[in-house]
Amino acid sequence: MTEASSRWIENQRFNGIAGSGHSVVVDGDKGAGNSPMELVLIALCGCTGYDVVSILQKKREPFTSLEVRAQAERAADPPSVYTEIKLIYRVGGKVSRKAVEDAVRLSKEKYCSVSAMLGKTAKITAEIEYMDA
Repeated sequence: MTEASSRWIENQRFNGIAGSGHSVVVDGDKGAGNSPMELVLIALCGCTGYDVVSILQKKREPFTSLEVRAQAERAADPPSVYTEIKLIYRVGGKVSRKAVEDAVRLSKEKYCSVSAMLGKTAKITAEIEYMDA
């Protein structure tokens, strides 16, 4: 079982902590920390990034860097869920394009639990940018 809690500090600011013992400032006003919905996108980028790195390492692909960015649109009316999310994977190194495309696809279709949850309300698309080594 995973556990987490959030303790109010002041205004719209909370200190969140999970079972791992790590804490994060959550700020609905975005003055002292990320908003809850920003943290959801950060979680998505981290989850799919982890998958892509793991898959590329198992395939012994010579990548040197990976950055995952998310651009998202939210519904106009509450609860204002994400309705569209574009993931941009920026990969460095002399990697096989097919290996990267396969890794991104596998992350979305099989491994990334954050993507699986968000996919219930949002159309998630991906774009891959390749950088020179």
